[in-house]
Amino acid sequence: MVELSQAPGGLYRQGYAGDVVNTLWYARKALPDDWQVRFHTGLGIDLASRGMEEFLNAAGIETDTVLRVPARRPGLYMIHLDGAERSFSYWRDTSAARRLASDEAQLAAGLADSDVIYFSGITLGILDAEDAERLLAALDGRRRMGATVAFDPNIRPALWSDSATMRARLTRGADVADLILPSFDDETAHFGDANPEATARRYATREDQTVVVKNGAHDVLIWDGGAGRIVETPSVADPVDTTGAGDSFAGGFLAAHVTGFDVEAAVRAGQATAAHVIRHHGALV
Repeated sequence: MVELSQAPGGLYRQGYAGDVVNTLWYARKALPDDWQVRFHTGLGIDLASRGMEEFLNAAGIETDTVLRVPARRPGLYMIHLDGAERSFSYWRDTSAARRLASDEAQLAAGLADSDVIYFSGITLGILDAEDAERLLAALDGRRRMGATVAFDPNIRPALWSDSATMRARLTRGADVADLILPSFDDETAHFGDANPEATARRYATREDQTVVVKNGAHDVLIWDGGAGRIVETPSVADPVDTTGAGDSFAGGFLAAHVTGFDVEAAVRAGQATAAHVIRHHGALV
């Protein structure tokens, strides 16, 4: 999406961001040079779409499988800050990304030969029911062929027609994933979980799944093999903007984990990335 973030003097600065893009950005920064990072989405043919693609390519993120939707444009969002806490205004009803799973062949090309595939609850929330099922089936197929699938529920209720549909589709998203990265504040608000362990148990429906429950400034819970363990979250002095905190954690975590670090070390890598990001304005630092 096109991002408008606050700048000195009451002005706004244009950038490009979005939860999956943010995660790919930080993963690309942390991964060795011989790893490839690809973003599959829908884009228009307008100037904003071209600018976004040029921006991603310059960051080392490939866009060769993007679905072109001539009648549509990128979405837009504005960040509002209250201290370091953020809220958003969105304009994305006609976003080209809403069509990212509409072409089965193009979707297959976007997922082909990938060792690791990352998607989010926002990905599912912007798609209609048919496209969401097409994406989930494709992800499950790639997982069964050996790819690692990672999922952040990233709950945004404004994207959904009703809470029952939201909860059902997010649960389906977790079902096809190997790594699940929920945020406890979202989960307790919308699923009623009493504690992070309840979130982890609900999502871990297979023995081979790992759930990493983020909890803001509180400790992270890792749940795998039917048991949990805690990784302490270091305090961060003088945070200025928590936009992108969860996405940058995911990027740092995934880059570490897929290159051989154990889960606890990968969590610490994610924490270090997020700690750096929230001391700056905007999603991408």
